[in-house]
Amino acid sequence: MDVPTTTPAGNSGAAEQHSEAGHKPAADPAPTASVLFFGSTPPRTPAAPKAHQPSPDAVRVRRTLAEIAPVADRATSYFYALLFVRHPELRQLFPPAMDTQRDRLFKALLTAADHMDTPEVLREYLRHLGSGHRKYGTRSAHYPAVGEALIGALARYAEAVWDRETEAAWIRTYTAVSQIMIDAAAESELTSPAWWHAEVVAHDLRTPDIAVVTLRPDQPYPFLAGQYTSLETPWWPRIWRHYSFAAAPRPDGLLTLHVKAVPAGWVSNALVHRARPGDVLRLGPPSGSMTVDHTTDNGLLCLGGGTGIAPIKALVEDVAEHGERRPVEVFYGARTDYDLYDIDTMLRMAKAHSWLSVRPVVDDRSQFPDAVRQFGPWNAYDAYLSGPPGMIRSGLDALRTVGIPGSRIRHDAVEELVAAGD
Repeated sequence: MDVPTTTPAGNSGAAEQHSEAGHKPAADPAPTASVLFFGSTPPRTPAAPKAHQPSPDAVRVRRTLAEIAPVADRATSYFYALLFVRHPELRQLFPPAMDTQRDRLFKALLTAADHMDTPEVLREYLRHLGSGHRKYGTRSAHYPAVGEALIGALARYAEAVWDRETEAAWIRTYTAVSQIMIDAAAESELTSPAWWHAEVVAHDLRTPDIAVVTLRPDQPYPFLAGQYTSLETPWWPRIWRHYSFAAAPRPDGLLTLHVKAVPAGWVSNALVHRARPGDVLRLGPPSGSMTVDHTTDNGLLCLGGGTGIAPIKALVEDVAEHGERRPVEVFYGARTDYDLYDIDTMLRMAKAHSWLSVRPVVDDRSQFPDAVRQFGPWNAYDAYLSGPPGMIRSGLDALRTVGIPGSRIRHDAVEELVAAGD
């Protein structure tokens, strides 16, 4: 399943699921400016204490962003124009079609601005991005070019608030951010490849538009149940999409993904309708924090919609492999019985494990959370959400109303899920 990134109360899991369904955190296309700068999925953290006063640099950066907001599209287009005119060699790092990525840059900038005064959070986020973006071919020499174009675009479209002090604040911010990413990439290079090659060894078409794809990576691929990968096919170079692993790590090293072909979805349609055993794909490093905390004995309340059941299945396997008997409640949602393509597998797992309960919910998505409210109580459970954006949002509301705090809710990042698919 195609995923986005997961963090407590806002994750990964279905990146491509709704940019290109498959399952975390929808699209992670080849590096847009935002990818080279900050990336596309913002970290989720508690708000800063009320007494906290923003730094002068943070004030200036946020003032700039407020000025840019009404003309974000024009500013972003100008940024790319500057970048490619001044550094045409960088164009090859980007996908052929970039129109669906235009708004990501300023979302990423907002992320940075919001977390400038929480360096421990921003540092962790940027280190992950810096190491993960090696697969795009991003090098340390590229960062000054991106920074130069960024400053040029901001100076043009935030003219009313732009002055020497503001420019200096942005330069300091960008320099710090880029250095963290550069250092993380260099550190990652010592221990792991920029990408893995993975051969398709099985392709099971479960429905006319959903396939279960099994891959054999060319070298060990370390990941945790609940995480996702970024994937590039040979048919669409430089177009990367996120998909959740549908199984916990296996002794044979094989990886399983659930992919749903979506209308006009380049990667998802290629994986469902074109990929066959023997084809070789490329995988980026694993990502996501929608994982099981084995230091607690809390139960797991899992809501999976459509191919969002993929990472949920992996979480159940993870609990079983750890020999735990903590309760796991799975609500498997779909619009029709036909869409419950993996229900037989889930029911077999429930039969094999007394601590596991699986409840199919076939109805309109707005009714799905109501089923959760009918059971419980859930105060001793950690919650996991994976599926379409609408289900994530309604599920969050339902979970909060039954008393599960945000710190114990993990899910596919809605920002990624709503990204336009290709």
